Amino acid sequence: MPDISVTIGGREFVVACQAGEEHFLQAAAGMLDREAAAIVGSAGRIPADRMLLMAGLLLADRTAAMEDRVREAEDKLARRDALISELQDRPAPPPERVEVPVVPERVTDALAELAAQAEAVAAEVEERASA
Repeated sequence: MPDISVTIGGREFVVACQAGEEHFLQAAAGMLDREAAAIVGSAGRIPADRMLLMAGLLLADRTAAMEDRVREAEDKLARRDALISELQDRPAPPPERVEVPVVPERVTDALAELAAQAEAVAAEVEERASA
């Protein structure tokens, strides 16, 4: 089990960790050091245990806020997933019957005019034939 030296709030600490976990320990110590540096910067020199406690509480507060945001996001996703599931479970609506005239009105009007002209020609032919 390796011992790692970390600096938090200007003070050096030796901490043991599992082999292969050194990077995670350094990252966590870096987060704690940033909080401790802010505390030391505003309060001056304070005992190590108090500095670590305050820095830990600040990190815990940030963690709690992030957990709240994660929970809200998960709730939002769950509502979205439930809505999607509900929409997928609905039967498809019955198809609508749409009737579209096959022959436009202007064509039927033109055909009626042609028929009238044809009847007039037929009547004239019959009239000449009987005369």
